[in-house]
Amino acid sequence: MHSTVARHHLPAYRASVTIRSVFLSVMILLSGGMIIRAQNAEDILQAARLTPTLRPAILNARIRSEEKTSPLKLSLKDHVISYEFSDPAQVILLKLNPENTRLLEKKDGKTLPVAPSHLHDQVRDTGVSYQDLSLGFLYWPRPVLQGEETVKTRSCWKIDLQAPSDEPLYGVARVWIDKESGAILRIEGYDKKGLLLRRFEIVSAQKLDDLWMLRQMRIERFTPGNSSPTSRCYLEVIGKE
Repeated sequence: MHSTVARHHLPAYRASVTIRSVFLSVMILLSGGMIIRAQNAEDILQAARLTPTLRPAILNARIRSEEKTSPLKLSLKDHVISYEFSDPAQVILLKLNPENTRLLEKKDGKTLPVAPSHLHDQVRDTGVSYQDLSLGFLYWPRPVLQGEETVKTRSCWKIDLQAPSDEPLYGVARVWIDKESGAILRIEGYDKKGLLLRRFEIVSAQKLDDLWMLRQMRIERFTPGNSSPTSRCYLEVIGKE
């Protein structure tokens, strides 16, 4: 049985940001010392938007699939998440702001915004797209709080966000946000008909020094109408630098 999302109660609109995504703040600390007490979706999202970089960190990580493993360095500082690859050198920067988010790429000595036409391209054949690395969906206006739900024993807010009309792939993003820490524990992306396309979920966490953070996140791709994933890869944090 495939998952569906009811969309009739979600108003259509255009986002003020150019980068659209269904990806969570992956490398983020799972416990930022923040307790979300808000009862509406916008307040909950406001708290979650800047949580990823509340505490600076440099992490050694990798994106692993059945075909290949791609090492990378993750840096969290000053509301910027940096994804740094080597051989050849490539840096993708995600800049988080209270009102918007920007995804840029540093390559061949130049730093330029990632063009909307390339958002669905894979990053270095990892199975992860540029769109996956963006957090633009968190800034879509008028989110709808669907209630509370438990994810891996954690009590979470469940929020639906409608994609803007010019988003070519996704119709709705559903996000589960930990009520205690503000961390995003799961995201599901659905197409225009409400059929599941993508799922991102924290599999395990770890404590490095005094910080709780991601150990492994699973990223699955689905064919609409089929509940079995067609591909699966993992983002894994190996340790702090």
